[in-house]
Amino acid sequence: MMMSQPNSVGPAVLTAFRIHLHPDENNGNGVSLSEMAILPGHTETDKLQTNRDTVFFRDGVRRIDFVLSYVDDKDGEKKQERRKEFEANLEKAGLELETEDKSESKDQKTYFLKIHAPWDVLATYAEVLKIKVPFKESDIPHSQDAPLEWLSHPLRLPEHIMRPQPDYFTYPFDKKKTDFFLISDKDTFFPPSTRSRIVFYILARCPYYNEGRKDREKTGIKRLLSNGTYAAAFPLHDCRYWKRARNAECESERYNLYKNWARFLCFYKEQPLNLIRKYYGEKIGIYFAWLGFYTEMLFFAALMGVICFAYGLLSYDDNVSSKEICDANIGGSIIMCPLCDKKCPFWKLNSTCLSSWQSHLFDNEGTVFFAIFMGIWVTLFLEFWKRRQARLEYEWDLVDFEEEQLQLQIRPEFEIQCTNRRLNKITQEMEPYLPVTSKCARFCLSAATVIFWISLIVACIIGVIAYRLAVYAAFASIIKDPMRKIQLVGRFITPQLATSVTASCINFVIIMILNFFYERVAIWITDMEIPKTHLEYENKLTVKMFLFQFVNYYSSCFYVAFFKGKFVGHPGAYTYMFGNWSTLRNEECDPGGCLIELTTQLVIVMTGKQMCGNIQEALLPVMRNWWSGRKGRHHPENHYSRWEQDHVLQNFSQLGLFYEYLEMVVQFGFITLFVASFPLAPLLALFNNILEIRVDAWKFTTQFRRPVASKARNIGAWLEILNAVAVLSVVTNAFIMAFTSDMIPRMVYLYAYSEGSNMRGYVNNSLSVYNISRIPLRSMPEEHDYWFDNSTTTCRYRDYRYPPGHEREYTHTMHFWHILAAKMAFIIIMEHVVFMVKFFVAWLIPDVPSDVKARIKRERYLVQEHLHNYEVERLKMQLSASFVTEPRSETSSTME
Repeated sequence: MMMSQPNSVGPAVLTAFRIHLHPDENNGNGVSLSEMAILPGHTETDKLQTNRDTVFFRDGVRRIDFVLSYVDDKDGEKKQERRKEFEANLEKAGLELETEDKSESKDQKTYFLKIHAPWDVLATYAEVLKIKVPFKESDIPHSQDAPLEWLSHPLRLPEHIMRPQPDYFTYPFDKKKTDFFLISDKDTFFPPSTRSRIVFYILARCPYYNEGRKDREKTGIKRLLSNGTYAAAFPLHDCRYWKRARNAECESERYNLYKNWARFLCFYKEQPLNLIRKYYGEKIGIYFAWLGFYTEMLFFAALMGVICFAYGLLSYDDNVSSKEICDANIGGSIIMCPLCDKKCPFWKLNSTCLSSWQSHLFDNEGTVFFAIFMGIWVTLFLEFWKRRQARLEYEWDLVDFEEEQLQLQIRPEFEIQCTNRRLNKITQEMEPYLPVTSKCARFCLSAATVIFWISLIVACIIGVIAYRLAVYAAFASIIKDPMRKIQLVGRFITPQLATSVTASCINFVIIMILNFFYERVAIWITDMEIPKTHLEYENKLTVKMFLFQFVNYYSSCFYVAFFKGKFVGHPGAYTYMFGNWSTLRNEECDPGGCLIELTTQLVIVMTGKQMCGNIQEALLPVMRNWWSGRKGRHHPENHYSRWEQDHVLQNFSQLGLFYEYLEMVVQFGFITLFVASFPLAPLLALFNNILEIRVDAWKFTTQFRRPVASKARNIGAWLEILNAVAVLSVVTNAFIMAFTSDMIPRMVYLYAYSEGSNMRGYVNNSLSVYNISRIPLRSMPEEHDYWFDNSTTTCRYRDYRYPPGHEREYTHTMHFWHILAAKMAFIIIMEHVVFMVKFFVAWLIPDVPSDVKARIKRERYLVQEHLHNYEVERLKMQLSASFVTEPRSETSSTME
């Protein structure tokens, strides 16, 4: 049975309550009608205290759907005029307002405007927004539990948390068919998240000018927030996160989320996705569903990475190449050519003994298998996520949402800034549009800005490369002979390692600085393009930000993986960074290979980013609360109202989820694009994401104001980006294994050049010979008192070239071309194998599960059947009513 409208009780109760609050207005005697409502044993103070932490108006009946706050300042008259017009227009739109005076607030400065949407307003805008509401409880049974479901029982949460409401058949709300829907109580028919969404829709489009003036720019709460007319606008949390609400009508969902989701001790528990969706909306719910699924899949990648790393450890003693390098009779007798001009001395090969062992941990046969495995893993992850997403779309009633979103969610900024109007051929209504000339001009300016900033990143990377070249010579002059002239630490810090670590740290600092500036630039140029819908806005910003982040975070890794050591030349004909006139000679790889340097670069940038992100997300809010003097739990509820408690929380911006997605997608790039160099990267990502889920949950429940609920059926443009990264990762890992790793040269030597099918002699075979006397003066070390035997006339370097005296001296040998052919063949074979498996897996696994397809068809059939039956019954009632009234009219006419 339907209850009366909530605003029908309001005026009388509200008047009595105001008299009670202000006894002076009632002839000073303090007697009011509201005192009659005080129960025996309760004082007037108790009555007031219970109303400080509430989500209702003073009458205790009307729910607060939104809160606006403001402070009087020096520009008060102009802002007061804006507020007056805005609030008058809100009341004309049907909203009910109630103001809390600044004397009632804790800081004695802030006014709070509480907004309530009555039933008529909710019903009208629910029809406009095509909000789906229940009309019949679903009779489609849930899927049966798996046979071994009891094994996952420790990971489960209580059923009332996992399913906070029963399943219903839903249909877009129609104000004319209220008796078709399951409306038992108009006060609670629309959940708080939907109510706040409707109110925000009104606030975003409500003007703040007089009827006689038509200034289109003076529209919407966003402009009022930006010009300081209002300080904040937000819906209320339903209770404090550490304690249930006193009012039984409040759901206390925030408390349940904190208890079962936001605490770190729940890290092994499943996420209450249905409750997250109910409280925060589908858009936030789909993010946590994706993050949880990604973390679950990371477990398998991390497990395989640990196995491959363990293989490297277990095969440590079988590494013949490292043994030869460390052998005093082999590596100790090989004199290597200087690695830089002037400052770098000749050196013995066994000085790189430690780095060769370290390189073997990541550069072994298991790495090839792991690179292929990750190419298949990323496909399984994306395909299974599509299935999971399809199931959520059905369960959360989002199957037909996208078309409505594209039509309805036009940004208020677009409506305001686009003064031109044209006829929409579909709706036959005039709508705003952006002329083609203006659109092209804005796009060109945006593209030029993006190109400029990407060029700035490339310039910074070139600067870091120049730093590496210059500093390497300085380190080499300090650490000339790690085995002889420097003490214990010199055995572990080589010029290559010192250069790589310092350059990686500097590069990381530059990355963070550029991120800080580009975030603001990307938002500015996206605003300048004036996208039409919220979806278009987010997609454009996503592409710009990820393109920048891709170049910013990965360019240094691409340099180490594919450029360092590839364009060095050879003694007597070295290649220089800025031409032969410069002194910056191109870097050579560490004798242990460039893979270990790529590992170092990846570990520093990836872990540095994750640590900075976690510190920023977890510690900064705590420090901000401490600095602002916020007491949290120490504020008693009777002195600290619900709106004041939420007002001091951080605002969750429209782009809040955008940065969360961006952080995870950048991490996804690290563990897929360069995973061949560091098999433990998925393990680090797994640990980070377990923490990330709970930190994000903690922020949402304790540190952020409640965001306005919004819908989304998928993760948007991020899925296309993940697909692109997945395809690119196959190519990058194939090239890393071919050109950065020493795996292919070792395989060619083992199967084509070795004697006895073993790796003995590989080190000597991989080094070419050069005549010291032919080294140019500019490349000769400054100190000529070599510590090796002066009778030595040759030095060695990493390459496959003919020795001095040969008719084709210093040109590439056939061994070099055999290795190059093997590398190209490996790339082609690996890419084709992985891509074939990827496409086969993608074809084999349908994007939408068959049971979900059947349920969608079944539900659509039942919805149409119930709607048809409703229309038939309604028509019968109309016909029967007409038959009853017609004879009466005929009888009355004959009597006359």
